Amino acid sequence: MNATVVFLNGEVITVDNNDAVKQAIAISGNKIIAVGSTVEIEQLIDSNTKVIDLNGKTLMPGLIDAHLHLVPYGVNQLSISCKDPAILSIEDLLTAISERVKTTSKGNWIRAWGYNEKFIKEQRYPTLQELDAISTDHPIIINRTCGHIGIANSAALKLAKIDEHTPNPQGGIIEKDSLGRLTGRLMENSFMRFNEFARYTPEELEQAMQIAQQHFIEKGITSIHDAGTFDQESFRLMQLASHRSDLKIRIYAMIGTVNDCKQFTLNMLKAGVVTGTGNDFFKIGPAKLFTDGSSTGPTIATREGYTSNPNDCGILYYSEEELYEVLGEAHKRGYQVTVHAQGDKAIEMYLNVIERALKESPRDNHRHRIEHAGISTPDLQARMKELQMIPIPNPPFPYEFGESYLQDYGERTNFMYPARDFIDQGVIAAAGSDAPVTSYDPFLGIHTSVNREVKSGIPFGQQQQITLLEAIRLYTYNAAYASFDEQIKGSLEVGKLADLIVLDRSILSTKSSNIKDIGVELTMIDGEVVYEQSYSVI
Repeated sequence: MNATVVFLNGEVITVDNNDAVKQAIAISGNKIIAVGSTVEIEQLIDSNTKVIDLNGKTLMPGLIDAHLHLVPYGVNQLSISCKDPAILSIEDLLTAISERVKTTSKGNWIRAWGYNEKFIKEQRYPTLQELDAISTDHPIIINRTCGHIGIANSAALKLAKIDEHTPNPQGGIIEKDSLGRLTGRLMENSFMRFNEFARYTPEELEQAMQIAQQHFIEKGITSIHDAGTFDQESFRLMQLASHRSDLKIRIYAMIGTVNDCKQFTLNMLKAGVVTGTGNDFFKIGPAKLFTDGSSTGPTIATREGYTSNPNDCGILYYSEEELYEVLGEAHKRGYQVTVHAQGDKAIEMYLNVIERALKESPRDNHRHRIEHAGISTPDLQARMKELQMIPIPNPPFPYEFGESYLQDYGERTNFMYPARDFIDQGVIAAAGSDAPVTSYDPFLGIHTSVNREVKSGIPFGQQQQITLLEAIRLYTYNAAYASFDEQIKGSLEVGKLADLIVLDRSILSTKSSNIKDIGVELTMIDGEVVYEQSYSVI
């Protein structure tokens, strides 16, 4: 069989069982037909073959982000970014909001995202009064970087039917001051439910998906495990976009949303749409619930109080029994299941649920997951191994948030997103960015996995450092395994899908301190080049 495309003279990282590194690869249609030396692959060239000279650069499997939010990431790009280097203070943010108000019709939403009070001059949240001073004719919402906390003005709260008499929902807080007045801050489930009233138009959602896809593809991401859209409408639109091939990126879509996740999950379970339904481009993933809060909030559920506040152990969304009622039933019906679980208390509770489910309804190869698995202490790691769980840690989190983690969790940071321990325990873990919470750039995640340093250079749990090839595996083969796809993607082997990327250099020759600077020159999905910069065609 002759090739339609060949890549020669490169550093081909296969991520096969032996972590073999070859020189060349041949593609026919949408499949890999050969991997080997340049001399071997040259035998498959004919007059119709496109030949690309890698000139020593790395070619590797397309990267798989095992936990991000495509639609929320995309709509954020339409909003004010609090991560803009020009926004250093609340005054800067209020100015940006005021400018947006001038060009926005009354009644339409003003949105900002990525806010982190720890990175702002005043070290606090904006107040309801400050937002009302800008406008009461526009609903205004500021989304904290974690996506679990928001600050709203009076117009937004009114639309959400929230006033001083509105009770806290289970697993959420509508913050009030000492006089019982609303502060505008909504935490956890109160913010998740608020989002139901802050909907985007179909046109905005379509635009957002295209923006997100382009950003991801340019960084070499060829598949994503979508960890939740906003609601059933955005979930529907994402499916349709994939079916029309408007979305070329492959999607493993979790059964869950960021707005009223439990009800959406129950509705999907009742509909009988089971894990694995779909095709190679869009497939239904695990049933998902939230168990606790944000690692940076901090609102995660911990067994002991926070180092920064020993009286605070975070927020649990559900009791263990409530969690079992949904996920235990999903397990019985044959679904893969997962939860958002950051704190050790939340992880322990979820493992109890899985242990009970497996005892009552034994099942091989279930591949149940734990999204984030933030504080995974040795006792919890041992249980994950015993129960054959797949944790999905977030390697880039310590880079952006590590200093606040050190302050809030102290020595527990030695077991935060513990990739080294997972590998040594024989636990298959896959990596996710959780974008838009932090950067989607997989090379930043690989960089942080290898170096375990925060952005300022402070060491962060360096006993969890892993090798470069181990880090690459988290973003390739292991991520494919977490979606039952390791037979068709995640490594460069004969017969697998032609999802691959070309880097702007040799990654194996790059200093560990420079991994985060690596760029992507070409992205191929299903044998089609969907993004390219410059490369040599022979």
